[in-house]
Amino acid sequence: MDGERQDGAAWRAEVERGFVAEVESGRLKLPLPGAGRTRLRWEALAALARRDLSLARLCEGHTDAVAILAELAGPAPAAGSRWGVWAAQPPGPSLSARPVATGWRLSGTKRYCSGARVCTHALVTAETPDGHRLFAVAAEDLRPVEGSWPATGMAASDTLDVRFDDVAGEPVGPVEGYVRRPGFHQGGAGVAACWYGGAKGVAEALLAAAAEREVGPHALAHLGAVDVALRTAKAALEEAADEIDADPRDLKNAGRTRSLRLKALVEAVATDVMGRVGRALGAGPLGHDAAHGRRVADLTVYLRQHHAERDLAALGAIVAEQGARW
Repeated sequence: MDGERQDGAAWRAEVERGFVAEVESGRLKLPLPGAGRTRLRWEALAALARRDLSLARLCEGHTDAVAILAELAGPAPAAGSRWGVWAAQPPGPSLSARPVATGWRLSGTKRYCSGARVCTHALVTAETPDGHRLFAVAAEDLRPVEGSWPATGMAASDTLDVRFDDVAGEPVGPVEGYVRRPGFHQGGAGVAACWYGGAKGVAEALLAAAAEREVGPHALAHLGAVDVALRTAKAALEEAADEIDADPRDLKNAGRTRSLRLKALVEAVATDVMGRVGRALGAGPLGHDAAHGRRVADLTVYLRQHHAERDLAALGAIVAEQGARW
């Protein structure tokens, strides 16, 4: 996909075609988290992110939805269906669900819905009289709000607000089941694999430059630091994947701590890689290499799924209470 410069609409259309192809080819039938091959699952997501972060965001959402449906005994996805997970609950408009004689009806607005116009189905969280629940919905009756993602970063991920006007939804799992299941933290940790893949893609610009010409000692120092950082992130991902496979039901109650640590580490690595590549190469690639500039913009936005100091504070509270084995 790293071809000529394209306008936003054309690039989004190409990413959507790529997503459809990934689903229909069966390449997104990845091992489920904790099933013994979590490394392979995360390697596939990292490879997609190295290729294109918006594509990876759509594919990661689909594979996460498939894992959630399996874990919570939800409806089996139909062949060729494309799923998203729309579970963000930021300040502002919200989504609610009410029981009726024929099932459940959802009304309101859901924000940050990646794949709003390309997904055929979605898992969405909504407020009910008893608390938050997860619902499976068909996208055909939903109304994406055009223009609700004007930003450049992750523009091709088709992340829009979506309106629900008395839409039917099928409950998946019990009240609060989405966040209380072991896979919640396993899926969160898996997002770090996408950040890692995106960081590798950014780093390739520096690696290629150093292989083609004399870049000077300062750029080589940045390349050395990038090498250490990416290898550290890779090792952490592999260790976390193995731990998940060793305790898939999270009987040791380590899932949240593991996810917080892994995401904090990989976010810091990806941020450092972007900074070092920029300092080593200057404005040239950002201004003249469309693929690189897009990748940096996308990764900058994608990393903000990490909640920065809020997540670090949550980790710190756990460490203060339980201690740490450093």
